[in-house]
Amino acid sequence: MLLLLACGRQAYAQQTPTAPTATLTGTFQAVSFAEFARRVAATTSYRLYFVPAETDSLRVTLAATGQPVPEVLRQVLGPTRLHFSIDADNRVYITAGETVQTQLPTNFFEAPAPALAPMATAPASPGRPASGAALAGRTAPGRVYDIGLGQAPANGKATLTGRVRDGQGESVVGALVYGELPDNGVSTDQFGAYTLTLPVGRQRLNVRSLGFKNATRQVQVYGSGRLDVELEVDVTSLKEVVVEAEKAKNLTSLRMGVAKLDIKDIKQIPTVFGETDILRVVLLLPGVKSIGEGNTGFSVRGGGADQNLVLYNGAVVYNPAHLFGFFSAFNADMLKSAELYKSAVPARYGGRLSSVLDVVTRDGNRKQFSGAGGIGLLTSRLTLEGPLAHGKGSWLVGGRTSYSNWLLRQLPNRNLNNSAAGFSDLSGHLAYDLNDRNSLYATGYFSQDRFRLATDTVYNYRNLAGSVKWKHTLSNKLYGVLTGTYSRYQYGLRSDRTATTASELGYNLNQGGLQADFTYFASAKHTVEAGASTILYRINPGQLTQVGDQSLVVNTTLAREQALESAVYVSDRFDVAPRLALEAGLRYSLFSALGPRDVLTYQPGLSRSEQTVTGSTRYGSGQALATYQGPEWRFSANYKLTENTALKASYNRTRQYIHQLTNTTVVSPTDNWKLSDGYILPQVADQLALGYYRNLRANSIEVSVEAYYKKLYNFLDYKDGATLLLNPHLETDVVNARGRAYGAEFLVRKTTGKLNGWLSYTYARSLVQVNTATDQVNSGNWYPSNYDKPHDVTLVGNYRFNRRVSASVNFNYSTGRPITLPLSQYYLNGVLRVFYSERNQYRVPDYYRVDLAFNLEGNHKIKKLAHGSWTLAIYNLLGRRNPYSIYFQAQQGQLNGYQLSIFGQPIPTVTYNFRF
Repeated sequence: MLLLLACGRQAYAQQTPTAPTATLTGTFQAVSFAEFARRVAATTSYRLYFVPAETDSLRVTLAATGQPVPEVLRQVLGPTRLHFSIDADNRVYITAGETVQTQLPTNFFEAPAPALAPMATAPASPGRPASGAALAGRTAPGRVYDIGLGQAPANGKATLTGRVRDGQGESVVGALVYGELPDNGVSTDQFGAYTLTLPVGRQRLNVRSLGFKNATRQVQVYGSGRLDVELEVDVTSLKEVVVEAEKAKNLTSLRMGVAKLDIKDIKQIPTVFGETDILRVVLLLPGVKSIGEGNTGFSVRGGGADQNLVLYNGAVVYNPAHLFGFFSAFNADMLKSAELYKSAVPARYGGRLSSVLDVVTRDGNRKQFSGAGGIGLLTSRLTLEGPLAHGKGSWLVGGRTSYSNWLLRQLPNRNLNNSAAGFSDLSGHLAYDLNDRNSLYATGYFSQDRFRLATDTVYNYRNLAGSVKWKHTLSNKLYGVLTGTYSRYQYGLRSDRTATTASELGYNLNQGGLQADFTYFASAKHTVEAGASTILYRINPGQLTQVGDQSLVVNTTLAREQALESAVYVSDRFDVAPRLALEAGLRYSLFSALGPRDVLTYQPGLSRSEQTVTGSTRYGSGQALATYQGPEWRFSANYKLTENTALKASYNRTRQYIHQLTNTTVVSPTDNWKLSDGYILPQVADQLALGYYRNLRANSIEVSVEAYYKKLYNFLDYKDGATLLLNPHLETDVVNARGRAYGAEFLVRKTTGKLNGWLSYTYARSLVQVNTATDQVNSGNWYPSNYDKPHDVTLVGNYRFNRRVSASVNFNYSTGRPITLPLSQYYLNGVLRVFYSERNQYRVPDYYRVDLAFNLEGNHKIKKLAHGSWTLAIYNLLGRRNPYSIYFQAQQGQLNGYQLSIFGQPIPTVTYNFRF
């Protein structure tokens, strides 16, 4: 009893009530038991004594009005395995297991002691704790958690579920949760949730995740139940440590061609202007190529920039770039991770041919109010977060803005130093747990850019994206997620310097979607996923209007496009044998282009043009003018040759029903999106990939080789001289092409220690052919696509000198992209014309760049008002004049070529980052 009193006094400071009573009045909403005890002591004559480690998981939710304290305690402790006893002085002793006896039996000293009868106690829990879940956080050593009391599974096995979070209440994704052996473990999903099958009896539960201290919990399993685990951040060790959760995931995972980027790794890599940029880090991955210097647009395994699906918490972002593509649209302080799928794309994803980039935000701090931000030479950012409803939820909001005009005035190019540009973005996220089985998540994102390039024309474009998710746990083995999304992209151009040509051009794309996903954990070796989705597209492809009374511009409005895309999918993952795992999936998609619409008809067997029009057909509102459908197969296999070596194979078919129209290789805000219709067919791709993976030096070094072959059908290419802007009949200027891409990606990666990073080499080809009965390019022969860069070498290295100082370097080399050059000039019927080479016959100069960064952190004292760090970076350390564009001008009868280099000299930047 003396020990209990000592422990109880450590749990909270005793207070003397001002008006002692025997009844309790008050409202308690998910408060800790220590806070509940303090309020009882402050308002009644009762004092509560308990061991903090035995009550740290207990949350009290009730409303009492003049209720006796023993009755309230029965309500609070009834569903738990805790007991209480009350002595004559109103001291309450709360224990787990045996009940404290507050008085001796009658005639105790005259006869043998009888069995002690319990006093006022709370019965042991037949199920779960009062909060609905036991929280195994920073627990006392040796504590045992009872799971599923009162149950007796017939097969001797039980299902354990729960969530893994960090000290701020943030879900930990990808943590390994296992019993005695890691091979029988599972990884937490996007919500930090896990489902694990364990034998009945005394077990040891292990939780491992990179960047956190290893956690072990002793559990007594009686039946199925729930256990939440809180991990502590590991910031003390600098020596090389192998983390169980990550060290062999590249060998055990069925996914190949997948790269997961943690925000901590992303922030170490130097980028242009010192701004942490998730898309620029993606460009350093094997098989991913930049489409232009300083641009965040990217090509994956020979695909176009429009063939990448970019998701922000499930919502599509159509233009994920700021300031001509020099900055990513995402605030790094808001993000948790990003995952890029290049092959073996899960069946739940669809709509794009080449890749899926799934960007996930943090949930926010559930424990306390905090914030982070940064001040740089061009941009500043601020992120704030905090708890909701006493830790049942959290909120997160962040914004960025730029002040970049001063830099444009320093650039050597006259067109650029007379320009102006700026951007801003705002994003927010809410997470709330309704109860143990239901959680809500809401995300909103808005960005806008406005710039003028040495002319009177003002460009602006905006992104708007939002998503709402409801996660519902139907049983210990089955849960579902219902997601609603909305995305909008719009741009505008305004020119009013000349009164007679003053005009304004507008374009917008709207997308609304609904998706339901279900995951069933049959066992640790067998998982089934299924779901359905539908998307409604509405596009206003262009509207040109006059500005001012003197304008001679003819008002033009193109007909609106709309379509409905739906899909269902199922996927089954099964460990066939200890060394062999298979996953097979099928996604079936259905697309209908809808009216109202007038569709021209053309003479069969001839190239579509204004001269071959034969008539038109009218489609009413909602009437399908074209319908496409088909299966999208997904298959992957993993065979472990040894404990350190694995072979993987995958095949997937993907379909894409929306196309980007652009005649440049870089991402432009005036790029249009076009829906498939009767003439513009859906894009289809088949990809086969094989991989060899080996881990060295206790899994601290990963070596891999992935080879792939991809065939593409019906993607768009353009006729010579094509008009893409405000063209009411785009089918006359585009052609359906086919392509093939193949290559091999070599990667050596060191994941732990003071020195870490990766070295990769990629050999890749991307070829196009236009050879139909009506249209040909390059005489119907294969030619390099705009994204064909055969050789690419990337080095990313990080070295930590001590806890406060680190350095990072990255080097990138790639073959120059293809280009079509003017070869000569000639006169035809008195008109000067230009003779061009075959399409993409030549290449721009090869590309290479070296970046360097130093990071200086403040001291690591925990009790500080704010923590700060400095980042000094040099972009393009060697001053290489890499080409941004190649253009030609006729001067004095000669055609002269010029190369524009945006970053032709080293660019130093300094950024101050802070958090509190």
